[in-house]
Amino acid sequence: MSTTAPAGVVFDMDGVLVDSGAHHREAWQAMLRDVGAPEAPPDFWRLTVGRPSHEAVPLVLGRALEADEARRLARIKQEHYARLARRGSVALAGIGQFLALLAAAGVPRAVATSATRADAERVLADAGLAAWFEVVVTVEDVRRGKPDPEVYVKAAAGIGLAPAACLVFEDAPVGVAAARGAGMRVIGVASAHSVEELCAAGAERAIADFEGLTWPP
Repeated sequence: MSTTAPAGVVFDMDGVLVDSGAHHREAWQAMLRDVGAPEAPPDFWRLTVGRPSHEAVPLVLGRALEADEARRLARIKQEHYARLARRGSVALAGIGQFLALLAAAGVPRAVATSATRADAERVLADAGLAAWFEVVVTVEDVRRGKPDPEVYVKAAAGIGLAPAACLVFEDAPVGVAAARGAGMRVIGVASAHSVEELCAAGAERAIADFEGLTWPP
């Protein structure tokens, strides 16, 4: 682990900045009902965390799909999520204070998410967090989703830094793998996966939320 404070910080969104897992789980189940598929097992959502919806659809259904069909079902899921998200997004505990601390220290901040731009803009605005970020990289900005490192490489470039100069906060093993693949340090956020799972994926440690987190962390 480096003892030098990172020059920038990149955050995943769902499960890191906002506690939106419940909306996503309900949206997936609604999509399955719409298409007459069996209800997914209780832990199915672990397969979806950190992945673009069109890449997660075959995992949820347990079978291969043509790309067009996967994208069609992903749109159904996204429509349900948009409906559910109108209930509002709740910021993860302590994140507002931590972002203020980073801003006061002059540390640039970015978001790297597998969500669509429309979803990201709405979620960040609802949670009162949008103004804290110079850059938001979404699924429309990349060719390959997590665990490919592309989204994190672009987020670092967006704030003018090399990936190795950035610290990432991630809640999903595929996201941890993406950030580590970009050469970044990672702290896990254990909102969707256990500390053990996140550390096994490459996180140097994991936190429950941002309450009381200092800088450097």
